[in-house]
Amino acid sequence: MPGTLFVVATPIGNLEDISARAIRVLGRVGIIAAEDTRRTAQLLTRYGITTPTTSFHKHNEGLKAQRLLERLKAGEDVAVVTDAGTPGLADPGGTLVAQALDASIRVEPIPGPSAVVALLSACGLSGS
Repeated sequence: MPGTLFVVATPIGNLEDISARAIRVLGRVGIIAAEDTRRTAQLLTRYGITTPTTSFHKHNEGLKAQRLLERLKAGEDVAVVTDAGTPGLADPGGTLVAQALDASIRVEPIPGPSAVVALLSACGLSGS
């Protein structure tokens, strides 16, 4: 049975702005594909997460996506994260998600902070 690809949103400014669910997922997957492993290491260290990481950015996304898909097909769970925000939205991850879906691999988003929602909540507009 294939693993699950978790698309995990990360804090957009304050490392405390991450859900307990995201922390739990990052701690239990087999590997984390990170846009910048150095930035991700700061987040993981803060929460005592020791899951291995691999770089996953626009310059290696094609090659790394194939390797990650192989791991997923072998039954391993994989998380993809960016430096800040949600993977696939102006960040790496969209290609991997599309390929996972094409391969009938489960993709599960782990929502989190959103710059757009933060802006809207602080601009005084009515939500109705």
